[in-house]
Amino acid sequence: MSHEPTTLAQVIDSHSVTTRRPARIVVLVSGGGSNLAALLEATGDAEYGAQVVAVGADREGAGGIDLARRAGLPTFVERVRDHDDRAAWDVALTEQVAAHDPDLVVSAGFLKLSGPLFLERFEDRYLNTHNSLLPAFPGMHGPRDALSYGVKITGATLFFVDAGVDTGAIVAQVAVPVLDDDDVESLTERIKAAERGQLVELVGRLAREGWQIEGRRVRIGA
Repeated sequence: MSHEPTTLAQVIDSHSVTTRRPARIVVLVSGGGSNLAALLEATGDAEYGAQVVAVGADREGAGGIDLARRAGLPTFVERVRDHDDRAAWDVALTEQVAAHDPDLVVSAGFLKLSGPLFLERFEDRYLNTHNSLLPAFPGMHGPRDALSYGVKITGATLFFVDAGVDTGAIVAQVAVPVLDDDDVESLTERIKAAERGQLVELVGRLAREGWQIEGRRVRIGA
């Protein structure tokens, strides 16, 4: 496979990815878009190495879509219920994202599990952030499960999405102590702050330096 210098991102047989500035990012949201807002602020710096080129959602009225529109970005909404089945939705979502030729796709609070076509098209380029230190406490209730188990340290994990539930190759993790007086709300908010900073830092590094995936190990810098 040849690699022309004009290509922004290339996925090669060893699962190595290299980018040329600025990397193109499509962000997927379901809610208010606080992670999206942080990414948009970061990409305002020309040295960051990436730009958000489109924002998509799985529901009308998502605050992240409104934020993107105010920023003048292309947006799209693909609702599952507007399609005959999840497979048809998977096709539509894949086509919507692919139309913007992204180097990275970032789930910023996107609450739908992507389908096999989407995962194949954006293999090793689809990032998600989870509110626990994976593989501990996967699923929808990371902070609640961490409190119930009684751990003293939890945190956030940035990973490349695969076909499992929060099982993809880990890019980075950040630790958050569990305080004696924490409840689910207070712990969740501190994890959110930590994962937002990690997301912004690591998306920029991936865009500027590229990455390699060898088995389950992600190496930044190709």
